[in-house]
Amino acid sequence: MLNPVSAAPDIARMKRELAELVALRTENPPGREIDAALYIRDALAPLGFEIALDEYKPGRVNIEAKLVNGPGPVFAFNTHMDVVPAGDGWSSDPFVLREAGGNLYGRGACDCKGPLAAMLEAVRMLAADRANWSGTLLAVFVGDEEIASEGAKLYASRKPSIDYAVVGEPTSNTVYSAHKGSLRPLVRVLGVPAHSGSPHLGENAIYRAGELLALVAQAHETDIRHRSHPLVGGASLTVTRIHGGHADNVLPGACELLLDRRLVPGEDEEQVKADIAALLVRAHEMTGLRAEIVEWKPTTGGATETAADRPVVQASLAACRAHGIADPGPFGFQGACDLVHFRSTGAEGVVIGPGSLSVAHKADEFVPLDEFVTSSLIYRDIARNLLTA
Repeated sequence: MLNPVSAAPDIARMKRELAELVALRTENPPGREIDAALYIRDALAPLGFEIALDEYKPGRVNIEAKLVNGPGPVFAFNTHMDVVPAGDGWSSDPFVLREAGGNLYGRGACDCKGPLAAMLEAVRMLAADRANWSGTLLAVFVGDEEIASEGAKLYASRKPSIDYAVVGEPTSNTVYSAHKGSLRPLVRVLGVPAHSGSPHLGENAIYRAGELLALVAQAHETDIRHRSHPLVGGASLTVTRIHGGHADNVLPGACELLLDRRLVPGEDEEQVKADIAALLVRAHEMTGLRAEIVEWKPTTGGATETAADRPVVQASLAACRAHGIADPGPFGFQGACDLVHFRSTGAEGVVIGPGSLSVAHKADEFVPLDEFVTSSLIYRDIARNLLTA
């Protein structure tokens, strides 16, 4: 049963902190999350949080703020401190928060400094209300989610004890309990170089790659896309990049294809890797083409799901409904995020946050002010009702 806390968020402070976070240039690459981590340290240390900074590369850092308030579960708020590069096309300076028409504009306003600032406000409200909850409250903010989730993977590898996790990403304050995963093998198709005036003396790797492309498309259509999940839809296999040849007058001896394999919850990453390797073996047996996996490109990670009947999902749905979300879910992300890494620690988890993915990574990214404020209340109430007094 939902039991909301009476404390209200400080809207002026939330806007000020979001503006200060947006002003910190944590574009990835190169990241420089340390600037945001130090800001967070200075905000939470005076409230009694134990602060741990983990600088895993120069300027790349995770921060964990811990507040132990008696016996009980461990609850973690998480989001990332990096943002995508600002790019062109902005109506105003992307690193100066601008308020207009009920929206707050700036790089990272919704992905993901809006959720971060809302989580800071939520933990402040919880720190001021310690008589009404018991357990351990964590605020875990990580680096590099936008490229390879190095921060979350490292944090999870430390084997922290976490019972519940809420990951901040733009969901328009609805509950996402599942997301897809991704694997990206770089495949090199081999040929035999020759003078382009005598192509019969060689083997054109680009032609050979075309044969493999047909098999990739066939595998997607006949098998992979039929591996479906009720919240995230179907798995997929496609090609997103191709490069072959090194000179205008030389038959290419190699052609590289970047495959993009999207996983759905329930699929095993190692089995999917084995399936892709088997596809290359089958291609050789069918056509004689020679291909090899050169490397696996970094990705955010695998797919995951928290069952709808689990306490964190039910508490999240209840909190969203209590704050005016008519259809709170649960839903599923087509993309990936750091939830999978918190799930790997044994935690139940969901993804919730203000703003829409439809404006993330674009010029004039924004978060609606009302969603921004409401998310702090949703975050507060989920934690409050899972940290049993």
